[in-house]
Amino acid sequence: MASSVTIRDVARLAKVSVATVSRALNGHDNVTEGVRRRVLAVAHELRYSPHHAARSLSSRRTHTIGVVLPDLHGEFFSELMRGIDLVARECGLHLLVSSYHGHPEEQASALRAMRGRVDGLLVMSPHAGDLDFLSENLAALPAVLINSQPTDTDQIAFGIDNYGGARAMVEHLLAAGHRRIAFVAGPPNNFDAYERLRGYRDALLAADASAEPWVVPGDFGEASGHAAGQALLAAAQRPQAVFAANDMMALGCLFAFSQAGVRVPDEIALAGFDDIPLARYVMPSLTTMRVNIAELGAHAMRVLLDVYAGQDVRARLVPLVPELIVRESSEPKAARGASGRE
Repeated sequence: MASSVTIRDVARLAKVSVATVSRALNGHDNVTEGVRRRVLAVAHELRYSPHHAARSLSSRRTHTIGVVLPDLHGEFFSELMRGIDLVARECGLHLLVSSYHGHPEEQASALRAMRGRVDGLLVMSPHAGDLDFLSENLAALPAVLINSQPTDTDQIAFGIDNYGGARAMVEHLLAAGHRRIAFVAGPPNNFDAYERLRGYRDALLAADASAEPWVVPGDFGEASGHAAGQALLAAAQRPQAVFAANDMMALGCLFAFSQAGVRVPDEIALAGFDDIPLARYVMPSLTTMRVNIAELGAHAMRVLLDVYAGQDVRARLVPLVPELIVRESSEPKAARGASGRE
């Protein structure tokens, strides 16, 4: 039982806040003796053992973790923050969150503003692979990069196998008989987008060395997916399938196709990447690569706590492997209604 017990369980049974449990277990003075004894008794009864890294972190300065993301809008970032927050609350820690909307100057400013206010940083940034950017803005704070490719081998980075996931999706579309497969790309200078584009190109060329990749620009937003869908419909020869670099753009494409009376998947198959919660509830439901986005955030947070505690985390930096989820938007007619589809 002990391995599954969290600080929230102790707080609930002791009828106090998570912060009070944290203070009681760490010997802080601002807890009455009666409350401290009750918390310790409940912790002993539940055999609760605080995360060794969280205990180390809570004994230091601010009890706050900084999170710097490209944006806070959309289901991907909502799920990512949910995972980060779950671990933070279990450990009695606070979060200081900022976004930079794709502007490196704003991101650098956000990182510098967190100095002295946080004990560690979680950073998602296409600029984080730049050594000058790292040295100028991350300072000496413990940091974990999420979905970034650092050129500094000492920098801790953790993310998704975007390349392998994109290859798996293209191979699925090829196996369904599609040959003209268009790709709606993500924003330039974004590591996720770059790896997904690379996976698309390599899978297409591996199947047919003479294949011409068909790439339409996008920016991970629904509006860019809608514009890409309209552009593809206006082409002299339409694609047989469209693979969007994320689900939000795929949903934008789906809307454009629906407006034009183009049936998915009868006339054009469609697929995305991420498996945001909305993907299964649209009509037709969206084929996608499932990423456990909340677990991505939670795992990055746990790794950061271990980095802060001086633990060797290299073995924990294996990329999350996405799972192919086949739904109605890419199924051949003969396969529709088969069992096992989500």
